[in-house]
Amino acid sequence: MRQVILDTETTGLNPATGDRIIEIGCVEMVGRRLTDRTFHYYINPERDIDAGAFAVHGLSREFLSDKPVFANIVEELIEFVDGAEVIIHNAAFDLGFLDNEFALLKRPAFRGLASKVTDTLLDARQMFPGKRNSLDALCERFAISNQHRTLHGALLDAQLLAEVYVAMTRGQEDLLIDMIDYAVGTDASGQVKALPTKLKLMTAGPEDCELHEKILGEIAKASKKDPVWSPAAVTS
Repeated sequence: MRQVILDTETTGLNPATGDRIIEIGCVEMVGRRLTDRTFHYYINPERDIDAGAFAVHGLSREFLSDKPVFANIVEELIEFVDGAEVIIHNAAFDLGFLDNEFALLKRPAFRGLASKVTDTLLDARQMFPGKRNSLDALCERFAISNQHRTLHGALLDAQLLAEVYVAMTRGQEDLLIDMIDYAVGTDASGQVKALPTKLKLMTAGPEDCELHEKILGEIAKASKKDPVWSPAAVTS
């Protein structure tokens, strides 16, 4: 499966009032692993940058004045994205701007290039309801370093989002899972399973069991009723 993780920076918040894309960054992932292919351009919007947007990304009209206009990079963008699953954080925002840029060039909507669009913000809100789910918050939650992210940048944010997406969709947060070797064997019940070959199995000793029972007793005493694991609770 080929996936493209995409991010944009813009002159402001609303393409309907004339705001434009000023940076686009994409990274490619095949089989859930990053390749060495990236797509990155700064783009001349031919208009001023809103003060609020400048505070976020630090890209000025002067800096962008000698960069290509969107029409000059659109064919390369189409080639990079075409047929891939596109992964975006807050997809409605970026797709709104991309569709607008394509409409200005009298082209079909950008989103039609993708085999599928995945919005990691919507997915994160389902996974972590009621919590902050910005890219920075997700990086912190999954222990992904973003210390070098002092300002928003499309390519850097796409690279960070790729790491976040893998962490969100692999079912656990430890990327060391790829370092565990597995072999076919039988478990205690005789069923054939893929068993890890390099994990050390540690069993509880007498002191551990005694301490465990002591803690269970303290929990039962504090709750003033039989705990659900006690024989009395099971038979009642």
